[in-house]
Amino acid sequence: MTLATPLRRPAVFFVIALALGACGKKEGDAAKQAGPGGPPQALPVTVVPATSRKVPIVVDAVGQAEGSREVQIRARVSGILEKRLYQEGATVPPGTTLFLIDPAPYELAVEQAKAALVQARVQKELAETDAKRLEPLARDKAISQRELDTALASSKTAVAAIAAAEAKLKQAQLDLSYTKVTAPIGGITGRALQSEGSLVTANSEASLLTTVTQVNPIWVRFPLAEPDYNRLRGGDQRAARVNLVAENGKVLAENGRLNFASTTVDAKTGAVDMRAEFPNPGTRWLPGQFVKVHLLAGDQTAILVPQNAVVQTDQARLVMTVGPDNKVVPKPVQTANWIGNDMVVTSGLAEGDKVIVDNLVKVRPGAVVAPHAPGEAPAGAPPGAGAPAQGAQPKASK
Repeated sequence: MTLATPLRRPAVFFVIALALGACGKKEGDAAKQAGPGGPPQALPVTVVPATSRKVPIVVDAVGQAEGSREVQIRARVSGILEKRLYQEGATVPPGTTLFLIDPAPYELAVEQAKAALVQARVQKELAETDAKRLEPLARDKAISQRELDTALASSKTAVAAIAAAEAKLKQAQLDLSYTKVTAPIGGITGRALQSEGSLVTANSEASLLTTVTQVNPIWVRFPLAEPDYNRLRGGDQRAARVNLVAENGKVLAENGRLNFASTTVDAKTGAVDMRAEFPNPGTRWLPGQFVKVHLLAGDQTAILVPQNAVVQTDQARLVMTVGPDNKVVPKPVQTANWIGNDMVVTSGLAEGDKVIVDNLVKVRPGAVVAPHAPGEAPAGAPPGAGAPAQGAQPKASK
């Protein structure tokens, strides 16, 4: 044991010497990279200048289709529902008879009204004859003037009775026509809400029989957030073009026409209700169906920056820029839609601002960076070194 201890000491000293040499090399490399007594090397970043241009005003929203005309079919007279004369869900033209209410009581009412009219006409003829007979007697003072006046009044009353009888006959005929329940517009019929044999009562909830919805053209109702609506108010809203697009961006219907814009902002949602009209041959869209709306409403002057240059935080969207002293300056921005791979910035940036488009994970506000244009080598890079490769940018829908 006394002979082994001296033999270990040279090996221990050799390991310690190697460790000290390695530490010295690392400190020397770090000092060489930072420079003697200087700060750490600036982070190279790619910058693009912010430039303003005319860009289209584009707003996307989710809408819901509805019939351009929707009518509730109600019974206008009371009675027993005898027949349903249409196929539920079928498309019918205007004037199609949908239901038949038992007409027998109303046919009798028409006959009674006709008889009352005949009776009134006979009474009129009798009153006029009496008046003519009494006129010469009144002139000869054979009867009093009062008797003649009474006969003339009876003749005029008979004329009024005829007018009342004619009106009752027209009302009876109208009620009889209401026993045939027709479609006032053409469209798709709904399900029957009353079955044959049911008693329907006019002017009550039981009078609702079905619905008819006109789906060509179709209306699409959609909300616009107040900031988006304010972008449209400067131009002619009626001239705006509205398209319906699929989830992959494919245009399904184009050149829709705005036919309604609400004059109030919903207090709960902060949105303005809008409506557009589209041709709908073949019933491609059904009422209640959700669709994606693409609204184009003129042009605006704005700044375009690459999408990957916009940083989303909990409070706002930021764009990192390079100041005159090559320090990072974050700027909050307001953005609108995408155009290709660029984001439309409506406020927050000025013409000529140097926008950082890479190394955004590493840059910090106030940090010194080494900016360079796309495709150029960073300042201080060895000859032949190119710009750092940028990651692929996701393709955005217009």
